[in-house]
Amino acid sequence: MPLTLALTMPFTFKLFHIDDSHCGMPVSTDGVLLGAWAPLSQAQQILDIGTGSGLLALMAAQRSHGVITAIEIDANAAIDCRRNFAASDWAARLTLINSDIRQWIDATTSPLPQFDHIICNPPYFEAGPLSQCDRRAQARHTHRLDFAQLLNAIRQLLSSEGNASIILPQASFAGFSAQLAQAQLAIIEQVDVSSVTGKAAHRHLLRLGHLAALSDAKDTNTKSTTQLTIRDKNGAYTPEMVALTQAFYLKL
Repeated sequence: MPLTLALTMPFTFKLFHIDDSHCGMPVSTDGVLLGAWAPLSQAQQILDIGTGSGLLALMAAQRSHGVITAIEIDANAAIDCRRNFAASDWAARLTLINSDIRQWIDATTSPLPQFDHIICNPPYFEAGPLSQCDRRAQARHTHRLDFAQLLNAIRQLLSSEGNASIILPQASFAGFSAQLAQAQLAIIEQVDVSSVTGKAAHRHLLRLGHLAALSDAKDTNTKSTTQLTIRDKNGAYTPEMVALTQAFYLKL
């Protein structure tokens, strides 16, 4: 049976280039939104879980002066990631680890490293058929890293006052939220993202923190919730989208 691959192609941003020819997931609007939105400017130790081609790690390097550790389980994606890191202006601050995050934690000598920001565009398909030959499906299905496992990794690696930034589709939001309390994490900030003016939110940008660090651990409803619309009814980027992403997209 022939191998089915996701359609990928090189993508050039203002300050770096992404080759994702070996990756299951190509550069996406989701990744750009997350990398541009996450509050990274003051972060000193940043972890990118499931880096793929290295997009989020490179965006973090552009937006901060911190040291970025990127973890990727897929050896093929890691090929692209290494090349993209080496070709960037921030190679000295970027480290790639080709490993399963859970195995890396288990193999790391105590105490575990602590990161003041963790960023992740996670797998989110929780059910349904999964082609063994489709890298895109593999990269997006939680059989590799389910929400409970991801949140447990974040709990262990996030510093006491640190934050984690995630993007999820609407369909996965409830399942993800249900796992937060078990991991002693909570949503601090939420942005509901609509693709076009007038449409319901289809994505959620989430900033997480440790429950113990919140001023009132019993009341997580004090989170900040705002909205972002990507395009207007004429198909043009909204002013908010332009302001968020213009440091990256070439044509903005």
